[in-house]
Amino acid sequence: MVTAKPAAGGGRWVEISPERLRGWLDGFYGRHQGADEAGLVLTGTSNGDRATLHPPPGLDAAEDVDALLRGVAAPPRIGLLLARKGAVAAGLVDGTAITASKVERFHVHGRTAAGGWSQQRYARRRDNQSDAVAGKSADIAERVLLPEAGTLAALVCGGDRGMVDAILADRRLAALAALRHPHLLEVAEPRLTVLEEAAVAARKVRIHLVP
Repeated sequence: MVTAKPAAGGGRWVEISPERLRGWLDGFYGRHQGADEAGLVLTGTSNGDRATLHPPPGLDAAEDVDALLRGVAAPPRIGLLLARKGAVAAGLVDGTAITASKVERFHVHGRTAAGGWSQQRYARRRDNQSDAVAGKSADIAERVLLPEAGTLAALVCGGDRGMVDAILADRRLAALAALRHPHLLEVAEPRLTVLEEAAVAARKVRIHLVP
């Protein structure tokens, strides 16, 4: 599957599933009457359009198109950590299959329309609950992901960046934090189906197209 969206600063991002990558590359060459390759950057011969390929998590060592194609054909083992204030999901992904996972939902008070002291009291309660959720989520990550950290090529995170940051700030998870991939997946509130969708999304090749 191919998805596209505008890129900050110009151009657009295209996400390509590994199974479609070779066909997409053939199409780029065909549309541009060939292309010059410089590592993972393709420049169209006909008009100078540029495509910069970003390998999926765990395949950062792929320095050219051939290495990238070999890598996506045998996807590495990765960890998934999805978090929002109301839920967390952690999973191990071997190739294309989730082999271990845990999903947990939490109750967090919503905002109140009341002002003054009452509003401050609810704000403190929300903050305390968020801290508690981060701690419980770190417990789950420690149980599911940490024992396998040495076997993971990357940790892919998704959801609310602040919540993910709070979870990985736990000192117990230093080995996982070191594996964190910079790209944050956009996901709904974590549940098993969302975790399964994230396992697919994490394998996609991101391509920055200009123009």
